[in-house]
Amino acid sequence: MLTSPPWLWQLPRTSLRLDLGPLWMGIVNVTPDSFSDGGQYFDPQRAVERALQMVADGAAILDIGGESTRPYSQPVPATEECDRVLPVIEALVQQTDVPISIDTSKAEVARAALAAGAQIINDVTGLEGDPQMIDVARQSQAAVCAMHMQGTPQNMQDAPHYDDVVTEIYDYLKQRQTWLLDQGIEPARICLDPGIGFGKTHEHNLQLLRQVARFQPLGSPILVGHSRKGFIGSLLGDKQVERDSGTLGVSLHLALAGVQIIRVHNVGLHSRAWRLWQAVRSES
Repeated sequence: MLTSPPWLWQLPRTSLRLDLGPLWMGIVNVTPDSFSDGGQYFDPQRAVERALQMVADGAAILDIGGESTRPYSQPVPATEECDRVLPVIEALVQQTDVPISIDTSKAEVARAALAAGAQIINDVTGLEGDPQMIDVARQSQAAVCAMHMQGTPQNMQDAPHYDDVVTEIYDYLKQRQTWLLDQGIEPARICLDPGIGFGKTHEHNLQLLRQVARFQPLGSPILVGHSRKGFIGSLLGDKQVERDSGTLGVSLHLALAGVQIIRVHNVGLHSRAWRLWQAVRSES
């Protein structure tokens, strides 16, 4: 277990400061079927434009994904995933210095994305899904984010069960952190994600969010991706309701709890709200 505060997240070509408030990770789904914006940015040019707008809005990281991991989604071949994400990554590295994360569980996709200019591997399987992923991470010196998921996207919401969801996920993340360290991944390159919505009921998600500060003693940056997920509609009493306002309410809680990286669809809304909160707080 790491114990010192994570002030920096080390990437191959830069580092990200974690002591100045939350970093907004902008979600760019280059997919036809993601749960929130599937198809809107499937065209590479539209995806690039969307990502650049996020940069202008205050994104500190761009998370590019070419395969939906929504409940009951089906995997796509690595070649197809590469065809979706590589043109976007290649265009973005020419137009912005904001670090790019590849959201994938396939080593082949991660390797190609890193070669194209990505610096972070964001793996929903905690680097367990593909035995070659750890070699890609080690050889590339990429930063890694290991997430918790109970089951797979195809079955994770069938009947998720925990005796103590917070403790069990804390123990899992600690185990993955120890394994990554043992495999030669430097401490400053590791980030951990409790996996909101991935094999959890709405109540599990709430417990994790309420007690998210319990993950800080792990000593690695904590990333949370709750944006527009189903529990927000459930809490608001309308599954069809616009979810950005609910997402923002949760995000402000996460920021005040010390979560270092918050993964969202609407970066501008979050960046503006946080700036205003800071301005009011400083005047107070």
